[in-house]
Amino acid sequence: MNIRNLLLCLCVLLFSVGVNAKTLTVGVALANFDLNFVSILRTRMQQELKASQLNSQFVDAKGDVALQVQQVDDFINQGVDAIILNPVDTQGVLPMINAAKKAGIPLVFVNRKPEVKLPENMAYVGSDSALGGEMQMEALAKKMNYKGNVAILMGALSNEEARERTRAVEAVISKYKNMKVIEKQTAKWQRNEAVDVVSGWLLNQRPIDAIAANNDEMAIGAIMALSQAKNEKILVAGIDGTPDGQQFIKNGKMALTIFQDARGQATGAVQVTKALLDKKKVDTLNWVPYKLITPENYQSFSAENAG
Repeated sequence: MNIRNLLLCLCVLLFSVGVNAKTLTVGVALANFDLNFVSILRTRMQQELKASQLNSQFVDAKGDVALQVQQVDDFINQGVDAIILNPVDTQGVLPMINAAKKAGIPLVFVNRKPEVKLPENMAYVGSDSALGGEMQMEALAKKMNYKGNVAILMGALSNEEARERTRAVEAVISKYKNMKVIEKQTAKWQRNEAVDVVSGWLLNQRPIDAIAANNDEMAIGAIMALSQAKNEKILVAGIDGTPDGQQFIKNGKMALTIFQDARGQATGAVQVTKALLDKKKVDTLNWVPYKLITPENYQSFSAENAG
């Protein structure tokens, strides 16, 4: 009898160790794999999740909020242990929040801040969108000697980033009596869209002195349009500090960009997710700071945001 009890205890112990040794799985739902910045986030998160001994599954919403809602539901039905979400629409996150909350699954937003109050067991890791726009326009205004006409290339209007960066740019311009916004149009974060928008402005002979783009991809598109028109006088500024953006700074084509730390955001998102899985308390908002990149200091950023 004692031997049977001993064997039973050993079996229970081995089963318990097996359960505790189970590798947890994190579902990562990203807005669009094709976006340069999101691609960097993805690569870094893959590395960090592996280093944290967490299994992962990545899905691409391709810019479709309905698809992303379905992908999050699929993660929950598959029994993932946590979800990291880079939302397509920062105003359309409630269905995903409610689904994760009902399932008791930790949910961590990264890069794009949801425009709702987050419940317990959820957090945001990213940068302050308005501060990025403010830093961009203050640096650009200084290069313009605080006078001239500014055109704004906005990201997708479903994103808090686009609206907040644009609002901040406009607020800075309003401070200076000899500056004004004369054009404002979305290019949906895309390089090719920005080429078309800026080409249209040039075709209509708009008196633009500088272009403030909500991200580097649109800034590069603006530079391409200016190059095609053989117009090298208009200053162009971006945000993100991607490798491509830094290359245009190096070549003297882009006046400045604001470094948004993709690797820092990715690492932070994984760390916060792991803390929630370990039942630890985390801050609801976890800020990753911006930095200004100019032709004078771009070399110090060359190893950053490279994935």
